[in-house]
Amino acid sequence: MEHPTPTGKEITFADHEIIVSKTDLKGRITYANQIFLRVSGFAEEELLGHPHNIIRHPDMPKCVFKLLWDTIQSGEEIFAYVINLCKNGDHYWVLAHVTPSFDVAGNIIGYHSSRRVPERGAIDKVVPLYRSLKRIEETASDWRQGMHRATDELLSQLETAGMEYDEYVFAL
Repeated sequence: MEHPTPTGKEITFADHEIIVSKTDLKGRITYANQIFLRVSGFAEEELLGHPHNIIRHPDMPKCVFKLLWDTIQSGEEIFAYVINLCKNGDHYWVLAHVTPSFDVAGNIIGYHSSRRVPERGAIDKVVPLYRSLKRIEETASDWRQGMHRATDELLSQLETAGMEYDEYVFAL
């Protein structure tokens, strides 16, 4: 499925609502709640079995997803601000809480994401950082080099601030 062209129109959902999805180890969607379906504009059959990046907005830095994947694959949870793309090209911001799911033997068997409406002030602060990271990614000779350079920049900024990414997210 092709990604739609972003419309620039932001939508939101109610503060009491939680967007929930589950994926397998490869990031393919295995569950999407009704709020996810409504907000994203996708039907369940359009999401199930597809990579979660079906809703990736082009303004979202790849390095944030690298940090997210590195964290959850190591068995840890992470909180992150994410801009997602709806089926029609509109977008919505979330504060995502992503956790690994374990079997009884302690093996990671998938991932679970609960997403809430973020505070507008936090988004206003994260947008310039994400734009800066995207610029770094886009000016490199290839996407891998760009992602690594942007990741280094993000980690350097966090180190300077004396924070882990999760701490940064909650400090906004």
